[in-house]
Amino acid sequence: MPLLPQDKKERQYMLLGLRIIGDFGAIIALPVVMFVLVGQYLDEKYATGWKFTALGFILAVPLSGIMIFKKAKTYGEEYKKLDDK
Repeated sequence: MPLLPQDKKERQYMLLGLRIIGDFGAIIALPVVMFVLVGQYLDEKYATGWKFTALGFILAVPLSGIMIFKKAKTYGEEYKKLDDK
């Protein structure tokens, strides 16, 4: 049994879906991890408890949201192109 469908159109949809999953996962995880790590470093350096860590998370959430929104528009256009073929 093949991993991806043999039909070219179905295969393109499947690959697009896998790209979307990977992209969105990275877009959500990377900013959160980076900002939180920087926040933890600053908290340790300035002995502020958890304030910079929380601030890093709070800044990462809207940044991830904006990036997801832009990517979703791009993928929407790409999906329409596949649909029109």
